[in-house]
This record gives sequence, structure tokens and C-alpha cells, in this order.
Amino acid sequence: MKTLILGDKSRSLKYRPDLPICKDMECVYGPLDDAETSLALGADADFIIADAIAKVPKALIDGMPNLKLIHSEGVAYNGIDLVAAAERGIPVCNCKGMNAKAVAEQAVLLMLALLRTLIPGDEAVRQAKQIEMKQRRMVEGIDELGDVTVGIIGLGDIGQATAKLLDAFGTHVLYYNPHRKSEQIERECHVTYLPEDELLAQSDIVSLHMPVTPETVGSIDAEFIGKMKLGSYLVNTARGELVDQEALCQALVSGYLAGAGLDTLAPEPVTADNPLLNLPPEAASKVVFSPHLGGITQAFFFRAHKLVWENIARVAAGDKPVNIVNGL
Repeated sequence: MKTLILGDKSRSLKYRPDLPICKDMECVYGPLDDAETSLALGADADFIIADAIAKVPKALIDGMPNLKLIHSEGVAYNGIDLVAAAERGIPVCNCKGMNAKAVAEQAVLLMLALLRTLIPGDEAVRQAKQIEMKQRRMVEGIDELGDVTVGIIGLGDIGQATAKLLDAFGTHVLYYNPHRKSEQIERECHVTYLPEDELLAQSDIVSLHMPVTPETVGSIDAEFIGKMKLGSYLVNTARGELVDQEALCQALVSGYLAGAGLDTLAPEPVTADNPLLNLPPEAASKVVFSPHLGGITQAFFFRAHKLVWENIARVAAGDKPVNIVNGL
């Protein structure tokens, strides 16, 4: 049997579990976004393991006659042609929920960094202007997480984990989800449901935890931002494709938003001409970036790779895998 891995070889080897299926498997490594090269390497492969930002188009799927399973290494799977896979009866699976705690920690980190002006503060100290920054911030006022309202958009695994962490700070947490969660989940997460427009109007920080779908791409646009509270913050640990980046830039430049904490931009890899990387200095100081590392802790990768290879073993044995996302 053979597996085509669209991702980093060293990472694949580091986190590969000690399972019998791994010992008998031939593995080849392809690029993230080059179907022609991947086909040249693995046209006869039985399985695909794809980095969460890798592209698995119809041309690649149709060019692999032995293909039995496509598995995202992470939670996201929007780069995989689900329809093409379903047409051939090939299940597509992901690692749902396994990075929830890790991403939640990153979301809270970005919230704290924004409230405490972490990046400008670091720069001030390095420039020997510590006391000036301290005095300015005392006058401006620093909010604690327990004194603000956070609105979570999307109460899936990550949204729930974020809400539970925020509860430890005493934060008032609102949420919107297309389908309201059960009373039990609301109690466990200490959250209050509101329609999206009401949540935006009341939240000091809006934290995005939605999947990327045709309906959500670009949905954080000028209209959405215009419904947010004046002087509020946007935090995105989901996917960059959700955000209309020009609209976000305009809101930061105008001062309508106080800042943004962004673990992800679009496209990835990030390009030097991204508008959020070319803000004027005053607006740029309101943004905290991290390099899409919210969910890539070691603990997550060990859990995720174990699930991936267990699913491959299931399919190799003729059984159904878990976490199928393309309706099979």
C-alpha cells in the first residue's frame, strides 16, 4: 500500500504513531498545491494525507485509480474537492476537535495582547521608552478580560473551548451559531445566545470560530464590521478567507476598530502585498499577528496523526473511517 502525503516530511515522520499500518506503508511526499507533480509521485497511491492548507483538486483525485481515502492532517478541509471525492465514493475525513484547546489558547492570547498593547509595549521598552508607554496606558485605561464582553461567532469545538477558558477570567461571553446549541452546552460553556447583529453591537471583542464554506468566505465584510461596537476588537483564529481584508484595513485606519488579532490571513503562504501588512504605522500598531500556529501544538499533532493512521487502517481493513466530512 502507498500513501501520498501533501505536507512536510519531517513533521510527518516526527508524529507518525507506532501502529502496524505505518510499518507496511510506502510514503511519498508531494507539494501543497501542484497536482501535476503530486500525480507524478503518487498516482498509484491508495491514500492521501493533506496538510490543512493543501489543495486536493478533482484532477488529482481522478488521476489516482487506487485512491480509497483522503484525510486532512488538521481540521480544515476546504482545499479538498469534496464533490469529486464523493462522486468516486472516496471518503474525506478530518481531525475534528483535536486542536480545540490549542486554538482556544491562541485566541485568548491574542485578546490579551490587544488589551495590553503587547507589541507596542515591547517596542517601547526596547526603545527605552517604557515609562512613557506606561503613563500613556494608565491614562487611556487597560481593560481586564473579566471586564469585557466577548462575542464568539461559531460555537463548535473550538468556540466552546474558547468560552470555557474565558470563563476562568470572569469574561461575559455571548455566542452566535447558525443553529443554537442545547441548554446543556450553553450551561457548560457559560455562554448566552444572541442573534448575530445583537452580539456584534454588544461585544468588545468578536472572536471568529466558523468554518470556511461558500457562504462564509468574505462574510466578515464592511457591513459586518459596521455592526460591531465602535472601538471593539476582531480576533481571527479560524481562517483568513473569512475576512474581507480591505474592509478590515479601512476599519483600522479610520479608527472604527480598536485593533485586530490575526492568526491567519489569506492567501497562505502570506504574500508581501497583503493589505494588512501594508497599513500606515498608526493602524499597523493596532494589529497583532501570529503565523497560523494556534492549532499546531505537539499534543495536537500526536493526537491527529494517530487518528489519521487509525482511519487509514480502518479503510485498509474494509471498515468505515470516522469523521467523514463529504457525506459518505
